Amino acid sequence: MELTADGCSVEVYLLLPPGGESEVVHAAVEPGASILELGSGPGRVTHPLLELGHDVVAVDDSPAMLAHVRAETVCARIGDLDLGRTFDAVLLGSHLINTPREPDRRALLVAARRHLAPGGRLIVEWHPPEWFDTVASGQGGLLGEVAVELADVVRDGDLLSATVRYSARGRRWRQEFTCRRFALEEALTSADLFFDGWLTADRAWFAARPGRGG
Repeated sequence: MELTADGCSVEVYLLLPPGGESEVVHAAVEPGASILELGSGPGRVTHPLLELGHDVVAVDDSPAMLAHVRAETVCARIGDLDLGRTFDAVLLGSHLINTPREPDRRALLVAARRHLAPGGRLIVEWHPPEWFDTVASGQGGLLGEVAVELADVVRDGDLLSATVRYSARGRRWRQEFTCRRFALEEALTSADLFFDGWLTADRAWFAARPGRGG
């Protein structure tokens, strides 16, 4: 079973269907906008964006994930990325921005800012602060054919650790993670970005624009 550096199973991610992410992104950008997708995985969001008419460059640090992507790909750590080109939009999904280490979060946002064209838009999926107060072990449901359950939720100040259990086709997988609640405006400002509105009613998606430097 192939695992990425952060413990993601390539096999289970290939089974997970799109969850409406591409529609959120498509509605937030211009038709045909060029998009840099950071942390693409095997293309679960990439491929619907291509079908919606966008030119997408997919970035991931897992060659095993990128092997399944039908678009231009770049194998790199997001924080180290410098393609020397800019895009109409940069997508930072999968709650990556809730990384537990502040320097890692700033590196993600700086890399995103570096690749935004003047007037471009950063599209972000995150765990909003209220999620940390309500999430609990036992929550879950079905994503396509994959049953998902959250277990072992532990809170430590602004940190939350848990295990995601997946099951499908008689197989089981588990992935442990730790995420952090953080001050959004402060994080954006540190990367020369400013908040540009909520994209969904549950505030799980938001947009940002380049600051004075852009």
